[in-house]
Order: sequence, then structure tokens, then C-alpha cells
Amino acid sequence: MFNFDRIEGNKEANYQQMIKQCSYLLEGEKDWLANLANTAAHLYHSLEQINWVGYYLMKDTELVLGPFLGKPACVRIPIGKGVCGTAVAKEQTLVVEDVHAFPGHIACDAASRSEIVIPLRVHQQVIGVLDIDSPIINRFDQVDQKYLEEYVIYLIKQTDWAPLM
Repeated sequence: MFNFDRIEGNKEANYQQMIKQCSYLLEGEKDWLANLANTAAHLYHSLEQINWVGYYLMKDTELVLGPFLGKPACVRIPIGKGVCGTAVAKEQTLVVEDVHAFPGHIACDAASRSEIVIPLRVHQQVIGVLDIDSPIINRFDQVDQKYLEEYVIYLIKQTDWAPLM
């Protein structure tokens, strides 16, 4: 059984706790699919005010939907399109305060208002992204970015990505 303890009112402490929980969740498991599925579920049930968490993985010249929680999503996203495709093209995390103001935003869920996308880098190569949506404008900030990037780094180190390379 996995426990989702929260530390009320302390965002940084909650993220530190989530990274610790992630270490237990991934302990002894290297399979990329299992680890993406479990971390998507972990984030979905641990973060407040979100409506979608998932991964898109590189396949040829586009991102293809991977493990996620939330409403059904867009299956394929071209590189350079939408928030996810732009994060891959720029090879950097994107924090979007209002997705309706983002040029070329791809609306998979009309309820989503803000978004954070973190590239997954393995051996200097972007192999996908972690995408998190919220129905709240300006939901994500620099604290979210810092700790979600740390979370992704831990996931990358604990996972065997060879089947995707």
C-alpha cells in the first residue's frame, strides 16, 4: 500500500516529501512503462488543483501519448506545436500561466487553463515530456518548476530507457 501524506500549507515540504515517496515507488524497478505509469498516478494524486498528468514520448518526429491520468488526450503532437511540442523544440521547461494566451495551444481538455511541461532528457537527448495541466490560471510557479524538474531527474536516473532509445 502506498500512502500520500501531505504537509499542509508548505509547498516546498510537500514536494520534498513527494520526491522521497518517488524514491520508494521506484525502488528496485527499472521498467520505463511501469515507472511512467506509477509516477503519473503519484503526481496526479499528490498535486492539488490539477486535472491532467501524463507523459508524451518521442516517436520519429512527433510526441505520442504515454501513461497519463485525466480525461482522454490528444494522441500525437508535432514538435514545435502546442506547449509540449514547443518544450521539446526549445529543450526547456515551459510554465504557461494561461494556455488560452499561448500561441498554437492544443486544447485536449477545455477545462485546462495553465500548464507546465518538463522535457525528459536521457544522454543529452529529449525522449519525451512530463505534462501537467490545471483548471486554475497561473497554477504553476518557479517552486513547481524546481521540484518537478528534480522529480523528473530522479525518474530518469532510476529507469532503464534503452528500449526507447
